[in-house]
Parts: sequence; structure tokens; C-alpha cells
Amino acid sequence: MIYTNNGDYMNKLSKYKVDIGIIISIILFSIISILTISSAEKLLNFENNLVLKQILWYITGFLVIGFIMFIGNKFLYKNAWIFYIIGVISLLLVLFFGSTINNARCWFKIPGIGNFQPSEFMKIILIIVLSRMINDFKEKYNSPTVFQEFKFLFKVFIVVLIPSLLTFLEPDTGVVLIYLLITFVMLFISGIRYRWFVMIFSFFALIIFFILLTFFINNDLFIKIFGSSFFLRIDRLLDWSSGSGYQLENGITSIGSGGLFGYGIGNTPIYFPEPQTDFIFSVYANNFGFIGSIILISLLTIFDIKLVKLAVESPKNINKYVISGIIGMLIYQQLQNIGMTIGLMPITGITLPFISYGGSSLISYMIMAGIIFNISNENIRYRN
Repeated sequence: MIYTNNGDYMNKLSKYKVDIGIIISIILFSIISILTISSAEKLLNFENNLVLKQILWYITGFLVIGFIMFIGNKFLYKNAWIFYIIGVISLLLVLFFGSTINNARCWFKIPGIGNFQPSEFMKIILIIVLSRMINDFKEKYNSPTVFQEFKFLFKVFIVVLIPSLLTFLEPDTGVVLIYLLITFVMLFISGIRYRWFVMIFSFFALIIFFILLTFFINNDLFIKIFGSSFFLRIDRLLDWSSGSGYQLENGITSIGSGGLFGYGIGNTPIYFPEPQTDFIFSVYANNFGFIGSIILISLLTIFDIKLVKLAVESPKNINKYVISGIIGMLIYQQLQNIGMTIGLMPITGITLPFISYGGSSLISYMIMAGIIFNISNENIRYRN
């Protein structure tokens, strides 16, 4: 009886424990983010207190982690569809009532707080909903037939299609790509037949081929079919292949001029657009040089490996699906953001998780961190 009481007591305590490796990583990310944004702010021709705002967002984010740990992941899984409906309605409303910034209507402007971007939260909502769908399907069918898998995939397609179309109309092509990648990774981890992935890849390859063929052969026809907005987005995506563009050229020059140890904090001599968000890595590499860049990339890699280990150790499949979605999203954004600043990837406006400036994106990552801590604590209780 004494052993049982002690075990219950330890289980209650473990609910509020945090994984030391993960929390240290997030704290280091916050320090790097604030220091780099302070340098980026000096490149801007307006005063907007970005550093103070990022500090406040991080403080809010840690409070959000505590709240997510308090309510638990079961609450999130149970109410996944409610969150999905709220997310879709938010994406729909932002098209009509959102603020237009850089020719995109992606944000609600909240007086005294800043801009709220629904698509950032839709990423985590989609991870939770897909995890719930996959888990329910796997529990219902131990050995599903081809037709049962087809019906399930069709449902997944509809669930992902709705927010993807709404986000595409904002327009925010980069986030749509993240939706699709999250879906692909989670379905792959679920263990469905690989033939579906061949079919899906072939389908998307044909669509992309048709779009690019029309783009290169007849620009006027392309604009008539897809509109001028989509034309400009495709044109921007293709700019990276030639290494041209003011932002890309100056960003690469900034990284290269940093040398081994960089110019130091606040000494970025070259201007390029969006240094606080899309091109935050260029600012960081210029300030801290090659050595600092290696340290940051190593820190990101260690963080990702920690999440992979957490997924492997989790006894619950639904937790594995959640972490796989989070890992897929984070790794893609890390590779895409750093890759586009050095000219290896097309410029899509993808920010660097935990580092780039932005309240909505940071809070969404902190929600994910809270979910991760809950899974970690479940693993601890399972081992005990």
C-alpha cells in the first residue's frame, strides 16, 4: 500500500516536470532569438520595439507551456475537431477582415498587441486532428483493406484541403507546403500501404508539371488560368535558381562577410529586406560567423534528435503521430529557412522556428513544446 501511494505521488509530480534537455534548448533559442533580433532591428528604418515584443512573446510562451501541461494532451485530443472548426473559421474570416501586409491578407490586427496569424496555429491543429484520425483508424482496423484505406485517405484529403485552400488564397504558399508535408510525414509513419505515396507523388508531379509548363510556354495563358498573384509567386520561387534578387544577394553577402567569428552583435553592415523574420539566419551568421552558425545548427539538430528519441520511447501511438508531425514541420522549416538564405532553396517566406521574430509563430511553437513535455512526462510515468 505504501508503494502504491508513493507511486501515485510520483505520477502527480511527474505531470509538472520538464525535460531538461528540451527546456535548455528552448532557453538557448530564446537568447539567440533576442540577440539576433536586436541586430536585425538596427537594419530597419522604423522603430517598433521588436526586442521588447519578442521578450514578452517568450514570457507569454512559457506561460502557455505551463497551461498546456496543466490541461494535458488528452484534452487536446478529445477536442481536436472543435479546434479544427475554430481554425477553419479563423482562416475564412481573415480573408474578409484581415489586415493586408506585403500584398497578403494573413493577419488579424489586434490593437495594443500586434498581428495574429491563424495559419500558424492551424499547423498544430492539423497535427492534432490528423493524429486523432490516424489513431482512430488504426484502432478500428488492425489489417485494413485497400478500400478502407482509400476511404480514410479521402477523408484526410478533405480535412487538409479546406485549410490549404483558405491559406493559399491569403496568399501564403509556404504554409500550404507545411500543411502538405505534415500530412505526408504523419501518413508515412502510420504505416499505410506505400503504393498510396507513389500515387500521391505522381498526382502532384503531374499538377506541378502542368503548372510549370503553362508558366514557361505562355505567361498570358497562365495568368488567365491562375491569376497574376500566383504568377508572381511562381516567379519568386524560380528566382533562387539563378541566384538573383536583391534580398538573396545581400543575404548571401552578409553570411559570407561574417567570416569565422562574425562582426559581433549589432554590427550587421549590409541591408536586406525582412532581416527579423525570413532572413534572420543571415543576420545571425553575420554577427556570429561560421563558428556561431555551426553552434546554432548543432543545437537545432540536437533538439530534433531529442524529439525523435521521445517519439521512439512513447508507448502510445497517438503520441508518436503527434511528434512525427512536429518533427516533420520543424526540420522542413529549419532546412527551408537556412537553405533559402544561402541560395540552396527557393525563397518562400518560411521563418526559422524559435528564432525568427513573430508572436503567432512563437506561441504556436510553445504550444507544441507544451505537448512535447506532456508526452515526455507520460513516458516517465510509464517507466515508473
